[in-house]
Amino acid sequence: MFGARMPVATLVAMTSISDIPVKTLRGEDATLGQFDGPVLVVNVASKCGLTPQYTGLEKIAEDYRDRGLTVVGVPCNQFMGQEPGTAEEIETFCSTTYGVTFPLLEKTEVNGENRHPLYAELTKTADADGEAGDVQWNFEKFLVDADGTVVRRFRPRTEPDAPEVIEAIEGVLTR
Repeated sequence: MFGARMPVATLVAMTSISDIPVKTLRGEDATLGQFDGPVLVVNVASKCGLTPQYTGLEKIAEDYRDRGLTVVGVPCNQFMGQEPGTAEEIETFCSTTYGVTFPLLEKTEVNGENRHPLYAELTKTADADGEAGDVQWNFEKFLVDADGTVVRRFRPRTEPDAPEVIEAIEGVLTR
């Protein structure tokens, strides 16, 4: 998982979601803030009916990279065991099957008692229907602006290239 749980006092002292420590798929320390721009955070899985969304996510990553957007995949095995692979297996699957070039974080829990602090913050954001709370399934998307504010939440069945996703991305880009 993403490492030890962070004390609440530490989280309160942080200035934004961009400061919450995460680990890359290769185990390196990171934060969303290191990406220097808006971030689209998506919990992903290799054996899900929604896995083909990797294609749309990679297209968004390519189309908006020069304007400052970073797509970040967060593998999660909490939904019917649909991401059982090791870090190496996940990386190989994503790169060879879908040509994924965007960063992937370490496999983590997005719901429940062991929910990572990143998702504890992300899931406070309501979706278009006004509902916050647990991630519903794989490929739920959260758009975080360059200041670390979660500006939109898109449920799993919303395709990465849906008009509302593209409009929200365009709305947070500064370049």
